[in-house]
Amino acid sequence: MEISVEDSKELKKHVLKTGTTTIGIVCRDGIVLAADRKSTYGGDSGVSYVAGDHEKIHLVNPKIIVTTAGVASDTRKVISYTRAELRLKELRTKQETSIKEAANLFSAIVYQNIRQFSPIMAITHFLLAGYDESGAYLYDISPDGFLKEIEDYEATGSGMLQAHPILDAEYKKDISIEEGIKLAKKCINASTKRDPASGLGIDIYVVKQGDIKQVLTQQIYTEIK
Repeated sequence: MEISVEDSKELKKHVLKTGTTTIGIVCRDGIVLAADRKSTYGGDSGVSYVAGDHEKIHLVNPKIIVTTAGVASDTRKVISYTRAELRLKELRTKQETSIKEAANLFSAIVYQNIRQFSPIMAITHFLLAGYDESGAYLYDISPDGFLKEIEDYEATGSGMLQAHPILDAEYKKDISIEEGIKLAKKCINASTKRDPASGLGIDIYVVKQGDIKQVLTQQIYTEIK
């Protein structure tokens, strides 16, 4: 079936996007991951409709979580494929996958996904945090499949314009988990006030070697307390 340029534009107007703010902060004793909860239907002109309240931090396996930004259906597909491939690898090799291996698999799937022809571009952006025997790690998996280990902090999504100046000014090496949580909340607050595609709530997870824990989930409409 052929799809015209006009049909393609109409499809794009009804794509559910997680125009969003996601934050990853490397602390001296672990990783803080945070995200807002607003999902939108967006067209070429930007946000056109608030679709609802959705969590944007997902468990890949008991040792790995990711934040999601981009087209919602494609972020879910990439996560599902990666879960399955990681499980198959562990069954075949009888060994647990390292965080670096999992991040490389994620980036490979994203790389292939965005290069498949489609009237709706498969834009996905992930922050991956997890732990293995060697420690806890944070990776940025860009929409083009580029993989980068993060040693300080990263923000993704439409709200990163508000988040990055705060992170640039206030992040410091050896920040504690408690300080990292406060900094993540401040970033989400800023994006909620200025970015129309961010808001409705916040989720924060902490990743330490041996443990992944959700430390905050809260619906918001004005400001996080």
